[in-house]
Amino acid sequence: MNMNELERRAEMLKVLSHPQRLCIVRGLITYRCNVSKIQETLGLTQSGLSQHISKLKAAGIIKGVRNGKEICYQVVDKDALRIVDIMFEGIE
Repeated sequence: MNMNELERRAEMLKVLSHPQRLCIVRGLITYRCNVSKIQETLGLTQSGLSQHISKLKAAGIIKGVRNGKEICYQVVDKDALRIVDIMFEGIE
């Protein structure tokens, strides 16, 4: 494995290590939704959620898909999806 790939994976783990981002990704694995729904569900401030979304997008873990006037987010990184699934195994 080359160093660029190792750095990408290490960055993904850093981004996922925050509890709220981990919760956002877990929710987006099950449901594609917009910022308002994520904010309502987790009780985050708009600015706090915006920072989390930005970090997840920058790491390539999620992406937004425009649906009319709103943007629905979904998990697009298969490695992140597997990691989060493993982390939540047997919890719910």
